[in-house]
Amino acid sequence: MQEFDVGLAAYQQTTTHAQAATADPHKLVVMLIDGFLDEMARVEGHMKAERYMHKGKSISKCIEILSGLDSALDLQQGGQVADNLHNLYDYCAQTLFQASVDNDPSQLPAITNVMENLREGWLMIGSKAS
Repeated sequence: MQEFDVGLAAYQQTTTHAQAATADPHKLVVMLIDGFLDEMARVEGHMKAERYMHKGKSISKCIEILSGLDSALDLQQGGQVADNLHNLYDYCAQTLFQASVDNDPSQLPAITNVMENLREGWLMIGSKAS
């Protein structure tokens, strides 16, 4: 069964890389947010199951994704929108960090809600840009 899991993970990673290589910027942001949301579900599961090492790895992945999204912002040219996104990403990272320290999954839905709303916004922008 482990060989299957390794093969499946490799296939999923290859598929993700292929999608990213051909995606427009809006789609890339949505893909990152989707990855973030998937990892957030793992964070919650690890917290509830008291798998602290796995929780830490998943939280690190989430923070890396938030950092990547934030670093792509052009704060000089992006105006208020870029500032607001920066603040939202920072809020999510800070809340996620505090949830980890407190080992409190009740703090996670606020983060997930923010990111789901951002995802919907990026989907709407992407559909209008196409």
